[in-house]
Amino acid sequence: MSRRSGILEFAVLGLLRESPMHGYELRKRLNTSLGVFRAFSYGTLYPCLKTLVTNGWLIEEPGNTHEDALAAPLTGRRAKIVYRLTAEGKEHFEELLSQTGPDAYEDEHFAARFAFFGQTSRDVRMRVLEGRRSRLEERLEKMRASLARTRERLDDYTLELQRHGMESVEREVRWLNELIESERAGRDRKGPESDESAQQDTTSGSTGGLPRPRDLPGTDTPGETAT
Repeated sequence: MSRRSGILEFAVLGLLRESPMHGYELRKRLNTSLGVFRAFSYGTLYPCLKTLVTNGWLIEEPGNTHEDALAAPLTGRRAKIVYRLTAEGKEHFEELLSQTGPDAYEDEHFAARFAFFGQTSRDVRMRVLEGRRSRLEERLEKMRASLARTRERLDDYTLELQRHGMESVEREVRWLNELIESERAGRDRKGPESDESAQQDTTSGSTGGLPRPRDLPGTDTPGETAT
């Protein structure tokens, strides 16, 4: 499974955990809620849904709205198929939510993971945020070293683009610092979490007193070189 398809499967499972939807609703939510999926098409979504159904993580159900019931005989088309998360699908999604390896904080994956932080336990959120910050600090150090080596050979516009890329990464690092401190403050206020409270934190969408960011960091930054 490619990294891109893995992100899409994760996001679809996460959205369907909230409520069943048909394909059009899913595509709209992916476009509006998760910027990383702005450019994807039905030709990408439906093979993903088929795979998830085959794996037993989703089931297909006929649409049961009044409009769907009327549309079928009038147009000769089938009613819209609604996709519902199975118990196995929910278990699989929760397993994905618990992962904190590099894929959880690399560019596109991080944006999708952050969108579902309300369903993620505090400890996992902290590890993902700290991993993302560490990766960006490494990237920033490399960008600064590269700029220092090539500064004299760059024209003004290329140099400005490189500076803009560095500033974007620096902004995200500051944002991550604020989120991490807020997570720590929320944990300190509540004290050690019991198993019961940790479960409530995961399922209730609690963010531990986190500030609500105005927007998510983009998946790519001008002047940035992926590592």
